[in-house]
Amino acid sequence: MNHPNVAIITGGGRGIGAATAKLFARHGYAVCINYKSNTKAASHVVQEITAQGGQCIAVQADVSLEADVLRLFATVDQQLGTVSALVNNAGILQTQMRLEEMNADRINTILTNNVTSYFLCCREAVKRMSTRHGGQGGVIINVSSGAARSGSPHEYIDYAASKGAIDTLTKGLSLEVSAEGIRVNCVRPGVIDTDMHADGGEPGRIERLKNVIPLQRGGLPEEVAEAIYWLASEKSSFSTGNYLDLTGGL
Repeated sequence: MNHPNVAIITGGGRGIGAATAKLFARHGYAVCINYKSNTKAASHVVQEITAQGGQCIAVQADVSLEADVLRLFATVDQQLGTVSALVNNAGILQTQMRLEEMNADRINTILTNNVTSYFLCCREAVKRMSTRHGGQGGVIINVSSGAARSGSPHEYIDYAASKGAIDTLTKGLSLEVSAEGIRVNCVRPGVIDTDMHADGGEPGRIERLKNVIPLQRGGLPEEVAEAIYWLASEKSSFSTGNYLDLTGGL
């Protein structure tokens, strides 16, 4: 089975990833939802997509581990076909704290999960997409964060730094593969209404911050998904190495 449009969405079981998976499926993509541990959430998204006539599989893989990334892409090759769109979305943050309180384990966990994972998935996607390797081209969209610009002081400088690395990855890779049929772009969401704030220890973070956001509210995962899809589509065909800020003006 070789579908013409195949999307891999890492961290696809919830939040921005789940909204993106549903949108790509509605636009006719065969979708692979990658998830790390929440089988129930990923299965729910798969059921929702297939119930509407879409094609979707879920693959458990810790994308910070090289062996898991290789297995993820091999599974997609076998079950859906060659990937044409990669959305790097998997990421974690940990409890809010100042840098002086952070230990090396925490810092390395954040960097491995949020940076190494993107590099590995980009590598496997490029091997398949690049015309240099006989591929048909493709698109990569990296999910960074407004934190890459703000630095997230007093909250999670480590997370912000990991997203700064993603901005640099986007720029460097876009130039490296621009003549090989691959476009690489980035979205930088701000305060979005997802479960991630609870991971940082403040489920009500949007309520606290909404008055300093010029649009006076948090964003929705669906709003980020629309931007990701635009960057994957031919409507953005002359865009590569770019950053789309979705921060409500913050």
